[in-house]
Amino acid sequence: MPAADLRRARIATTGVFFANGLGIGAWAAAIPRLQDALSLSAGRLSLALLAFAAGAVVSMPAVGILASRIDTGHTTLAGGLAFALALLCPPLAGDLVLLCAAAFVVGAANGTVDVSMNAHASGIERQWGTPIMSSFHAAFSLGGFAGAGLGAALAALNPEAGALAGLWGPGLLAAGIVAAGARALGTGWRPAPSGALATPGRAALALCAVALVCMLIEGAMADWSAVYLSESGAGAAAAAGYAAFSLAMVAGRLLGDRVVAAVGAPGVVLGGGAMAAAGLALAAAVPAPVAASAGFALVGLGLSNVVPAVFSAAARIGATPAAGVAMAATAGYAGFLLGPVAIGGIASALGLRAGIVVLAGGAVLVALLASAVRPRTR
Repeated sequence: MPAADLRRARIATTGVFFANGLGIGAWAAAIPRLQDALSLSAGRLSLALLAFAAGAVVSMPAVGILASRIDTGHTTLAGGLAFALALLCPPLAGDLVLLCAAAFVVGAANGTVDVSMNAHASGIERQWGTPIMSSFHAAFSLGGFAGAGLGAALAALNPEAGALAGLWGPGLLAAGIVAAGARALGTGWRPAPSGALATPGRAALALCAVALVCMLIEGAMADWSAVYLSESGAGAAAAAGYAAFSLAMVAGRLLGDRVVAAVGAPGVVLGGGAMAAAGLALAAAVPAPVAASAGFALVGLGLSNVVPAVFSAAARIGATPAAGVAMAATAGYAGFLLGPVAIGGIASALGLRAGIVVLAGGAVLVALLASAVRPRTR
């Protein structure tokens, strides 16, 4: 690909990552308003959240095949537009069943764009010649902040519209961003089609394990960090732990490409897993709000570039780039599903501090599997 076209493809793909994050942030901000609108208990709301994750897990393996039969450029464009427009559906749901159906559609569209854009980005990274995957994921994280803020602001300006304003505005903006880069995305890569769903071979199992554990920890941070600080007496500052985690992750991803170029992907995963383990150990040992928040910031910084490194490695080792990313992403989303549930079970039996200790053990496992991100190229 000519250098000018490659630069345009990188910018357009970065836009898709940002738009995806924008939608995810808006979705997260709209959840409480959807709950209030339908008068849902926490248990009933969890069914809708489960439907979202289930949609992603179901769609991801199939997208690995679809991208190889079409190409990563067109599936990225289609997935990005489908996800943005699917965000218009949840506010129209009049009951829990319809909300679960809408959430499943949003999740399936998100799984489609997630696999496609990461496979497309991995191809751009190979032609670019230096590590750039973290910059794409930084755009996603920044989009998440922007989406949450924009969704909350629009909902506050239109209280009667609530979730409708909070999701429709970011959703339409995300669709516009994706559409604006449609021509610049290019067609991407279309290797020989695979005739069956991709399953991880021995060389990919470690990559899938890293993705699963890493996103398990991320999911647990999202759902349990505020509860942990609240139990520790943080009061209104209970959200500080997750804010510290998220901001540190964004900072890490903005610097990630330079770090990967300097120490290599295995070094990033080894150091990142060790840093996350240290942060979780600090939070478990000193549950005071300031110390625990500092620990959670270390977790965010440590894990910030693990998933980008895993996706780059999976794209090189899969039957096709999309199939490789689909394997790792499916394992990751499975971890995202299991994490909050597993920590909740441990917390019920042994206390939430024990759950934090278990997460620290998971981070140690990530560090021990660091060599997995240097797979044999095809």
